[in-house]
Amino acid sequence: MSEVSEVSAEQWRVWRSFYAMRRQLDRALENQLQTDSAISSADYEILLAIFESTEKRLRSRDLAERIGWEKSRISHQVSRMTARGLLNRTECEDDLRGTWVEITAEGRRATLGAMRGHTRAIREFFFDVLDERELAALLSVSDKVLAAVAPAPCDPA
Repeated sequence: MSEVSEVSAEQWRVWRSFYAMRRQLDRALENQLQTDSAISSADYEILLAIFESTEKRLRSRDLAERIGWEKSRISHQVSRMTARGLLNRTECEDDLRGTWVEITAEGRRATLGAMRGHTRAIREFFFDVLDERELAALLSVSDKVLAAVAPAPCDPA
């Protein structure tokens, strides 16, 4: 592993540019969701995960795993969204410790209402400014970084 002093000035420039791009893109997408749909990116992430699930409901632990959040963060966010009528919580019939998180009709409307504008914003801010070569390079870079930060589990065999 490299020491901080081994990071060149050019590498720091690349890192700072990437970091600023990521933060500003997140902020632009958050603003778009708030303006167009009156939901947050956290709301949208949860709504979309449940909306795309086969049964339109997920166990809390599966939702946390699917979107990569801690269980406590899921619990707090789901509580806020339940109070706003976007989600319901129901007990799991076969596991008394488990809870289903279900999307409501209002949650479905919010998800569908957000999808078009969010997709448009992703296209405008991301896909439209990159050419095919840049997209392919970005995919390769993303896969490499993801493999480094979340390596595949060891094969015990």
